[in-house]
Amino acid sequence: VSNKTQVSMFVLSGLTNDKSLETFLFIFFLHVYIVTIVANLGLVVIVSNTSNLQSPMYYFLSYLSLVDIFYSSTITPKMLSDLMSMTRTISFEGCALQFFFYGALASIDSLLLSTMSYDRYVAICHPLHYMSIMTKKKCLRLVLLCFSVGFLQSSVQTSCAFSLQYCGPNLIDHFYCDAPLVLRLSCSDTVPCELVTVYLVSAMAMGPLLTILLSYFLIIFSILRMKSAEVKKKAFSTCSSHLTCISIFYGTIFFTYLQPPSRAFTLQDKVALVFYTAVTPMLNPLIYSLRNQDVKKTII
Repeated sequence: VSNKTQVSMFVLSGLTNDKSLETFLFIFFLHVYIVTIVANLGLVVIVSNTSNLQSPMYYFLSYLSLVDIFYSSTITPKMLSDLMSMTRTISFEGCALQFFFYGALASIDSLLLSTMSYDRYVAICHPLHYMSIMTKKKCLRLVLLCFSVGFLQSSVQTSCAFSLQYCGPNLIDHFYCDAPLVLRLSCSDTVPCELVTVYLVSAMAMGPLLTILLSYFLIIFSILRMKSAEVKKKAFSTCSSHLTCISIFYGTIFFTYLQPPSRAFTLQDKVALVFYTAVTPMLNPLIYSLRNQDVKKTII
């Protein structure tokens, strides 16, 4: 953080200024947060302690749940606190830390979903060699790669955005610290940081998405060549939970971030982002619990 920084804290506009809605939103998102923590932690415990779930797919799923716990905890507690507070402030350092962990964990989520699609590709297209390809060492290396890339790119974004000078207005029209809105408040030249942010966010979103699309293209091609309708149905069922999570994750990303940078931030953007940051981490374990037969049998 630059010593020249004059702003010591930021003010967040929060989710709403409607006092009649604040209590309702607080209760609603508190329940969402509790379910998120319990469901994801429960899934991690179930996968860790169930012998028939000791496969690469559930290994990656347990890490996805672990990331979702911390990801939700980066945004939701502060959002809940602001709903019940008269002052919605966050220190400069706190804002930087929040953005750092949010950017890192969101990228790791994306990379883990991509890794899981590769796992499904190997399982369906190369079933006889699945265990020899997806070894424990390889799975661990893939997880470490996801975490390393996620934290590295977030370090670059955070150090770039928060080393600028912030001399003037300190109101962030949001319920958490997001780079594009923070950069608008800087009195320095923000073009280099904006380019860095656009490049890294695009790489973290489109790179994994291309891997997912390629994996599922090969999976669908392989399934269509299968002769048995029962085998086809089983192959599709193993991918349904993962595809649902991907659709929700990328749907909210595209709705929110594929907008002109100069466009005014609207209530619809906040709704999409609160769904992305608070609701999606809750849905992932529920989707796998309800749609995946192995997990469902274990819970029952």
